[in-house]
Amino acid sequence: MFTIDAHLDLSMNALEWNRDLRQPVMAIRSRETGLQDKPDRARGVVAFPELRKGNIGLVVATQIGRYVAPDNPLPGWHSPEQAWAQTQGQLAWYKAMEDAGEMVMIKDLPALEQHIALWNDGTPNDNKPIGYILSLEGADSLVTLDHLHRAYQNGLRAVGPAHYGPGRYANGTDATGHLNEQGRQLVREMEKLNMILDATHLCDDAFWDAMDIFNGAVWASHNNCRALVDHNRQFSDDMIKILVQKGAVIGGALDAWMMVPGWVRAQSTPEAMHCNLEKLIDHMDHICQIAGNSLHVGIGTDLDGAFGKEQCPYDLETIADLQKLPDMLSKRGYKAADIENIMHGNWLRFLRNAWK
Repeated sequence: MFTIDAHLDLSMNALEWNRDLRQPVMAIRSRETGLQDKPDRARGVVAFPELRKGNIGLVVATQIGRYVAPDNPLPGWHSPEQAWAQTQGQLAWYKAMEDAGEMVMIKDLPALEQHIALWNDGTPNDNKPIGYILSLEGADSLVTLDHLHRAYQNGLRAVGPAHYGPGRYANGTDATGHLNEQGRQLVREMEKLNMILDATHLCDDAFWDAMDIFNGAVWASHNNCRALVDHNRQFSDDMIKILVQKGAVIGGALDAWMMVPGWVRAQSTPEAMHCNLEKLIDHMDHICQIAGNSLHVGIGTDLDGAFGKEQCPYDLETIADLQKLPDMLSKRGYKAADIENIMHGNWLRFLRNAWK
């Protein structure tokens, strides 16, 4: 079934992990044998051949560049200008993949409809370009609001104001605090540009501020449920309810620590923690029960977001295994229309409404 993944860190994997994503996953793993500079070396699960094999023809692909103040222990860049330059290098990689025929940027409704028609024309996917919608994960790299406009002209269509920790515009995961004045201006300017607000990673204070201020299209590209795994990175039921009211779609994430409670980084294993794809459906089902329908859930895996096989469901060898989900959903009682909603229909409806 045609599938949309609303969150992949492709450029980060290509540039910081030095992965040629045109090669099959197994070839990338083989080349990384013996490397220990990243915890997921030789364990990656995403590459273009596997996306095509899994009929994943459209993704939301990220740029990311965090600014860190001198007292911030998180990894990142020491000035917003450096962070901006990092995201521009990532954009250059996406453009290089377009030149190579591997990807195509989707930034408006005509391009979306043309791309969906191509992937649903009944011919093999082997040589079809993977469509990508450009998203910025954390807004630190936007030196000024003028940079937001420049990024929009370059194809940026969605922004998550925060990532981990304190940010220049908003505080994110494991931090607290309301949107600052810059953040409020950013959110208002995004609305003027008809950009999508990604609520993922916003700390609770900033989340509620953004919900009050922003009247445009809101999604959560990769988020799970606090009721099932109690952590500030997850959405509470009240947060899910306001997102449903705003017509948002929430993409289920496949980072194991977000899927099962009690995960200990660098110690737990997916097998020992019984972390499989059924756990993703548990989170999706929780959102569906709150919403009363299947219209607000999608896929936003975050696969290879600095983790691989060591920290994702044990029954997923590569991203192509997302095609296991339709049968699993059916066995859980989901009807064909619901399954289509989750695999692609909700994201398509959202984009058609946002870009009309």
